[in-house]
Amino acid sequence: MVFKLNTELHLVEGAKLDAPEKIATRDGLGKALVEAGATNPNLVVLTADLGESTRAQWFAEKHPERFIQCGVAEQNMMAIAAGLGLEGKIAVPTSFSVFSPGRNWDQIRVSVCYNESNVKICSTHSGITVGGDGATHEALEDIAATRAIPKLNVLAPSDFWEAKKATLAAIQTPGPFYIRFGREKMPMVTTEQTPFEIGKAYVFNEGTDVAIVASGFLVYEALMAAKELEKKGISAMVVNCPSIKPIDGKTLEQAARKCGAVVSAEDHQVHGGMGSAVSESLSQSYPVPQEFVGMLDTFGESGTAAELMKKYKMTRIDIAQAAEKVLKGK
Repeated sequence: MVFKLNTELHLVEGAKLDAPEKIATRDGLGKALVEAGATNPNLVVLTADLGESTRAQWFAEKHPERFIQCGVAEQNMMAIAAGLGLEGKIAVPTSFSVFSPGRNWDQIRVSVCYNESNVKICSTHSGITVGGDGATHEALEDIAATRAIPKLNVLAPSDFWEAKKATLAAIQTPGPFYIRFGREKMPMVTTEQTPFEIGKAYVFNEGTDVAIVASGFLVYEALMAAKELEKKGISAMVVNCPSIKPIDGKTLEQAARKCGAVVSAEDHQVHGGMGSAVSESLSQSYPVPQEFVGMLDTFGESGTAAELMKKYKMTRIDIAQAAEKVLKGK
């Protein structure tokens, strides 16, 4: 077997994956806001005193008249965003994931989603790789907290380019969205030409023995796990699942039918996250054995991204081991 990326999707060449360029997904958010703001006068960006960290400041520098500094008041920020979205604006409230949806879930549920306000909640510093900020700032429950709310779309892009495309797509699509972004610079697996569509998952590597469904930066780790598994004679499909709600049940079913076993990999609690969404989808179409790679019902701690990924078993080694384990249950 030969490890080969799906070149039709314009992915980073396999030879470059061993030393990929690294850019933070929050930078993709910042670039998208500036680009969209230049052509859409109805776009309004809000921040809760974190404009520089979330990259919302880039928009503020270009369009100060459409930038609202709400201060350390995430609940108020979301209420303002809801009102703007109901009055013909496209509101983009930005903060850290632990604060939004962590501190304003009620406003997201009632003010934004119940009213179907045109609000795009963009939150950075999600997941375990926040690192030095410690457990209180490592948002590992945000997908579970948001995807259960009616009318709210949930996206988790894999790298810089996908983050930019996801933001632009959400801005162009009516209705509420939650998009999570990371703090650290992470490997690039896609290119500017790689397709992105809300509600779609993409096969990044073909395989026949086990399907690894990943989101966020763990898409890169999944690709590396596939390379390691190939050395053992195991053919691993890698599916990038940036759209968690709506989820691409058709692609997931096709992967399950072809491989007969699934591993989900995400930078989030295994309860209620992307892996749970995958399991829910497959349980209604084509149930297969599944292993879950993610945070195992615990809080994080301070440390470097690499240290925390290793301790909490979110590396390529852990994904490969999960694949070997699930194959025993086929």
